[in-house]
Amino acid sequence: MHAPDGFIDAPVSAAAGLFAVGAVAVSLRGARRELEGASSPGTAERTAPLAGLVAAFIFAVQMLNFPVAAGTSGHLLGGALAAILVGPYTGVLCVSVVLLMQAVLFADGGLTALGVNITDMAIVTTVVAYALFRGLVAVLPRSRRSVTAASFVAALVSVPASALVFTLLYAVGGTADVSIGKVATAMVGVHVLIGIGEAVITALTVGAVLAVRPDLVHGARGLERKLKLRVNGELVDAPGTAPEPAPAAARSPRTVWIAGLVTSLVLAGFVSFYASADPDGLEKVATDHGIDAKAEEHAAAGSPLADYGVEDVDDARLSGGLAGAIGVGVTVVAGTGVAWVVRRRRTDDTADAASPSGTGV
Repeated sequence: MHAPDGFIDAPVSAAAGLFAVGAVAVSLRGARRELEGASSPGTAERTAPLAGLVAAFIFAVQMLNFPVAAGTSGHLLGGALAAILVGPYTGVLCVSVVLLMQAVLFADGGLTALGVNITDMAIVTTVVAYALFRGLVAVLPRSRRSVTAASFVAALVSVPASALVFTLLYAVGGTADVSIGKVATAMVGVHVLIGIGEAVITALTVGAVLAVRPDLVHGARGLERKLKLRVNGELVDAPGTAPEPAPAAARSPRTVWIAGLVTSLVLAGFVSFYASADPDGLEKVATDHGIDAKAEEHAAAGSPLADYGVEDVDDARLSGGLAGAIGVGVTVVAGTGVAWVVRRRRTDDTADAASPSGTGV
């Protein structure tokens, strides 16, 4: 759903950009609390690399377009997955990093449309998915299966919600004379189908992480209830109740991180060659309704990595694989860097508040 330059006029694009900047600023503050809000000692130190890994994984899986209808494909948006794994604020940052890398390095998604894309693909998907996820988890039985099921539903709904918001932006600032009713019907209809794919990928990924590292799934924190005893007619926490021992993999965060990075590299560097070549949902709707005639050439069209290929590498498989691997590497570094900076600032602020000068004494 990467909107190119020219689909939305300058005033609406600028307004979306300002909104995106404000939302990212709020997310930077919220991410500090999420990165330090771990339920067990040492988890915060492992969450920053996880945020970078989530960003890299989303980048990789977005290269895997899957067919959803005749002549149409879809790909992961990633907002639901990121929000459930690392928290909604950190999730917005993860997807925003992905979109920035794609726009600047790979000429995917316009530069003037970056605010539109962050609003649609990072903010809307994350907020809608996490709000629905928390609501479902609150009423479902407290179990890992419930978290996985809630992940599926939240991801499914987040994609057509994003398509609807794009349609609203187009209704205000669209550059082509097209019936908004037709655009809305086409966008929401095809993105419901794409949402099914998003839901499957999200649920499978969340379920896999839950199986080996449940302590790092933000949406599953506090899942287990403490054992209660009735004393003098009142329920109290049982003394000396120890948590369930973590699996061996959970005690080796480096192993899981390396496995996730290798998986991302394989997906982007090899599996992506076999992805569907059909246009994605937005591209298909734009072509069918003449909106694509307004698309402008990307400012980074001359990038050596434009269109997910390495310049001067003639072999298509090798060119795409190298571009994918480079993208994963750059994204994991950028995502981890942002998370570490946010966490560092949180640590510094806490230290300042605890110091004598910070207490005002």
